[in-house]
Amino acid sequence: MNLEYFQLIDRITAIDLEGRRITVEARVPQASTIFEGHFPGYPLMPGVLLIEAMAQTSGWLLIALLKFERMPFLAAVKEAKMRSFVTPGETLTIDAVIAHEGSGFAVTEAKVAVDGRTRCNATLTFRHVPFPHPDLRTHMDAVASKIGFPREAIAHG
Repeated sequence: MNLEYFQLIDRITAIDLEGRRITVEARVPQASTIFEGHFPGYPLMPGVLLIEAMAQTSGWLLIALLKFERMPFLAAVKEAKMRSFVTPGETLTIDAVIAHEGSGFAVTEAKVAVDGRTRCNATLTFRHVPFPHPDLRTHMDAVASKIGFPREAIAHG
C-alpha cells in the first residue's frame, strides 16, 4: 500500500469471474505522512481511504469483467459504514462482488476485514467508459502486473 500515491491494493489473492467477485490484500504502512495529521499520537487509516480501497478492489473486478477495455470510475458511495478503526501495520482483506451491472454502470458490495472481522463496508456505484487516454491504459497495465492481476483476464490484444 502506497498511501501518498493512492495505490491501495498490494495483491489480488482471488478473482472469480463467473461468481463476479474478487479478494485482495493490502498492508497499511507503519509510517505515512497521512498519519501525522490523522491523528497525532493515535494514527488511524482515514475512512475515505478505506472507501477508496474498496473502490479500487471493485474497480479491478470490473476491469477483469470488461476485458480491460473500459475504465471504471467511482460515481456514488451508499451505505458506507465504518465499524471499527484500522491502524498502521494491519493487513486488510478486501472483498467485492457485483450486485448489479448494466447501461454503462455497475454496483458492487464491498467490505474491508482484518483477521476475519469486518472493519467497514459500502455499496459502490461505478460508471465505466472506454479508457480516456493511452497513458492511463499503460499505467493500469503496469499496476495490473504489479498486483498479480490474472493475465487471462487482461488478454486484450
